[in-house]
Amino acid sequence: MAIKERRVTVEGRVRAAEDAVARLKEGFSGVGITMPSLRIDPVSCAGSDPMSPLVDLGRCNLDTALRLSVVLEEQGLAGHER
Repeated sequence: MAIKERRVTVEGRVRAAEDAVARLKEGFSGVGITMPSLRIDPVSCAGSDPMSPLVDLGRCNLDTALRLSVVLEEQGLAGHER
């Protein structure tokens, strides 16, 4: 893959990760949950091969973790293999 094509691909992947972060923030907000550290992991975007940027769901306090687990349980998503 040429350098220019690679850069365009990487930029697209980072934009997709940014979109995922925005969607997650909106979704969490819709159920009253704030994940203060939700972001793209900057280390995964650095270096020579940032083809797979990671979304860091972040650290949260116990109250937020419990509220998140309740929301997942209510949606039937917690503790189930897919």
